[in-house]
Amino acid sequence: LWESVQMARHAERPYTLDYITRMCSDFEEMHGDRLFGDDAALVAGFGRFHDIPVAFIGQQKGRDTNERTYRNFGMAGPEGYRKAMRVMEIANRLGMPVVTLIDTPGAFPGASAEERGQGGAISRSIQMMWRLDVPTIAVIIGEGSSGGALGLGVADRVLMLENSTYSVISPEGASAILWRDASKARLAAQAFKPTAANCYRWGVVDAVVPEPEGGAHTDHEQAAEILDQYIYRALSELGAIPSAERRRARRERFRKLGPLRDPEGGMGMLTGRETSPPG
Repeated sequence: LWESVQMARHAERPYTLDYITRMCSDFEEMHGDRLFGDDAALVAGFGRFHDIPVAFIGQQKGRDTNERTYRNFGMAGPEGYRKAMRVMEIANRLGMPVVTLIDTPGAFPGASAEERGQGGAISRSIQMMWRLDVPTIAVIIGEGSSGGALGLGVADRVLMLENSTYSVISPEGASAILWRDASKARLAAQAFKPTAANCYRWGVVDAVVPEPEGGAHTDHEQAAEILDQYIYRALSELGAIPSAERRRARRERFRKLGPLRDPEGGMGMLTGRETSPPG
């Protein structure tokens, strides 16, 4: 399991902008939350996906030291989530689907973020995604940890790349709380098993998106092509469903999450599909 965590964090994995530039044409990025400032850790904007206007939102980590510092390692502050909500609101008003690409160790935990309303911004982002009329898709492309991930994860369809992870807290954060020792992150990962196969088995995600042989970092182009197909298929399915029915199913899906079940037996898919990942 620790190997899966390391793969999700691989420095050469495609990030949000790597996918957007390959899947989307005419992408126009929006900046600022109209309250405090712009958050470079979170990218949000509009582009054309298969000639369909779509809003794309996601965390961006950065490749080198300078960019990672500028992007705050993909850990967005409250202004980042307010920017995301600004784009979601525009998309909802104009009837554009919303696609979120999740890749973060968590929202920024600093005192400055808390002073500006970090928890409230994340909760309002969850609430807004809960209520959107347009089709929504969330994709965990790398790390999906803590509220920073959950704030963009309430969608009609939740997809997860084969070598990504998804959990309510990072392994280091969990070990610091449970054992007062962040070095026990491996034990924490073993305990909550945040891999794509397990998340699919328990009904947390709807599909596991395969990656190129060796991982998405080995071939960004192929990784984007595969994800493109999965997103397009999901948007086609969701577009045929009336908005009221989509909202009802979205709420029902997330209300069902959480019951304690036998991990080997699995929770089953909320959409009624088989409980093992597609081969």
